[in-house]
Amino acid sequence: MRKPRKFGNSLAQATWNKTFQPNYGTPPISLVKGKGAIVYDADGKKYLDFLGGIATNLLGHAHPAIIKAVTKQISTLSHVSNFYMHPQVLQLAQSLQKMTGDKNSKVFFCNSGAEANEAAIKLSRLTGRTNIVAAHGAFHGRTMGAISLTGQPAKRDPFKPLLRKIKHVNYGDIAALRRAVTSKTAMVILEPIMGEAGVVLPPKGYLKAAREICDKTGALLVIDAVQTGMGRTGTWFGYENEEITPDVITIAKGLGGGLPLGAMIALGRSSNLFKPGDHGSTFGGNPVACAAANATINVIQSKGLLKSNVVLGNLLKSELTKISGISEVRGRGLLIGIVLKTANAKALAADLLNNGVLVNATSDEVIRIAPAFIITKKNVMDFVAAFRKSLGVLNG
Repeated sequence: MRKPRKFGNSLAQATWNKTFQPNYGTPPISLVKGKGAIVYDADGKKYLDFLGGIATNLLGHAHPAIIKAVTKQISTLSHVSNFYMHPQVLQLAQSLQKMTGDKNSKVFFCNSGAEANEAAIKLSRLTGRTNIVAAHGAFHGRTMGAISLTGQPAKRDPFKPLLRKIKHVNYGDIAALRRAVTSKTAMVILEPIMGEAGVVLPPKGYLKAAREICDKTGALLVIDAVQTGMGRTGTWFGYENEEITPDVITIAKGLGGGLPLGAMIALGRSSNLFKPGDHGSTFGGNPVACAAANATINVIQSKGLLKSNVVLGNLLKSELTKISGISEVRGRGLLIGIVLKTANAKALAADLLNNGVLVNATSDEVIRIAPAFIITKKNVMDFVAAFRKSLGVLNG
């Protein structure tokens, strides 16, 4: 009798190719367990995770506070739909409201960043306007409305026709933004830092100028904080250093601490645009996901992780800039883009994977890292050493 094949990366890939649609390609490894910033694949190999589920696992893997909160909640109440309330969703809504600084802000829960941005589009239509202004290079999701906002032709073009009356302008160009936004504009949507584009920061004063332009024309200013949100950059949403108040904030990724959860937060005049029946989500605000979010927020606050994110981010940038072959290290807090002098970022990401480090190449020139907030200085120095070694091998 033939022995069953041992489950490993090869068998996982074979199963994947037989059962999954090819939109993701074939992942190189199957991850099976993790603790903190360390994960293991199906072959038992160990990795230092500096991608964090793409800015999602804020407290790393298997954090005891999240395990405790989720276990307690799922053994009590797993799902209720939005016909009813539950304590976890009320607590989370209050926390997010407090984070905005607007006691009249109101929350809509969903499951992802794309869904949050779709909700923002619908909300903006209730102003009586339809035009939207977004940025070239921006990423706002892959659903039809969200991909219409996304300023990346390679992702948009195969799915045309998309939503009409969306104009894209160069990110950081205040004059272009001023020309594009008119009295017919329903909303302007901007990322505080463009993550998918390679961790691109706008010039100082850009978001403040956007706020002024929206105030003048009556357009809603929507801040897509899906990647920058929940403290990754050292503030809760990533725009606070510009001292502005947006009309709408969209968040997801790290909000659920590793569980699927998103939110569209409406502030000021936009907070009462939705009326009963205007929008909904069956799983939005799920008790288990909200329990994980509440636990995550509590740890961030109690451990002072907003401040430590800045310290660790500065250490990463300082050490990485010493490596030959890097032209720029940009970002804020623990959202960092490493710009290479040669266009070999994808080969570098593959070599780092082989050497036990997880990162992401957003383009041929840029490596993006978004590690968990619980990384240590040793993790930082181990990452820098691995990066130096792999880049040195590739560059000869």
